[in-house]
Amino acid sequence: MAAGNSSVTVFLLAGLTDQPGLQLPLFFLFLGFFMMTVLGNLGLITLIGLNPRLHTPMYFFLFNLSLIDFCYSTTIIPKMLQSFVSKKNLILYSGCLTQLFFFCFFVISESFVLSAMAYDRYVAICKPLVYTTTMSPQVCLTLLLGVYVMGFSGALAHTVSIASLTFCANNLVNHFMCDILPLLELSCDSTFVHELVVFVVVAIDIGVPIATVFISYALILCSILRIPSTEGKSKAFSTCSSHIIVVCLFFGSGAFMYLKPPSLLPLNQGKVSSLFYTIVVPMLNPLIYSLRNKDVKVALRKTLGLKLTS
Repeated sequence: MAAGNSSVTVFLLAGLTDQPGLQLPLFFLFLGFFMMTVLGNLGLITLIGLNPRLHTPMYFFLFNLSLIDFCYSTTIIPKMLQSFVSKKNLILYSGCLTQLFFFCFFVISESFVLSAMAYDRYVAICKPLVYTTTMSPQVCLTLLLGVYVMGFSGALAHTVSIASLTFCANNLVNHFMCDILPLLELSCDSTFVHELVVFVVVAIDIGVPIATVFISYALILCSILRIPSTEGKSKAFSTCSSHIIVVCLFFGSGAFMYLKPPSLLPLNQGKVSSLFYTIVVPMLNPLIYSLRNKDVKVALRKTLGLKLTS
């Protein structure tokens, strides 16, 4: 069903590439990415749920990050895989808006979960004596509620903005998913107000978490530099390094995609940029946060019934 006076009831997704020789190799490549993402995130969710030792604020947020990444990749990748094996990858207007809403919801939620995790690390390193009180279950639940409220409100703003556009004859979306900027390109209307909505909402949903992360890690760095022993400094840095890597990859690619004028970033480059935060980051998160984490390794060995080795 089309909105307003739109004549478009179905969109055609262009996919990642139109080169026939690349379609099958890319299908298997991204199918592998999807399987790793699903197995990694569901595995981490199960592991955290089954092990009381991991029922702490840090792993509470990591549990939700993995849940978001699992849902996030499921919203995007199956339709993307279809573009590699179908001559015409069609999506209904209503389906396109639904995908757009959930894409925005999960990506915004992830940005705020990452900022909540940065705050958790700040309290753990800078205020260890009051950590239990400061990061109580009630506080963690309140932070998580804020994460999902921001995700819902941002997704709603973007979806309502796109739904109010009029689409005419051209229904080819130059992307592998229903994203905001490619849909704006197809509108018959003036998109100035809609681009302003995108800029303001994205600036809030990236700016606030980045500011939180930056302030948290500035205070953490000051605290680490006051640690007298080299071993203590190294341990504190290793606690934060994984999170910093994911934050840089996620926010960097997101800001590069949305906070630059479209004229400076052609959509074909935007596709490559969006691959990072839609596919690569959800796949890497379980590996980065778990395989380098001693507590997770111990919990995994216990769950699998293996004897611990020193």
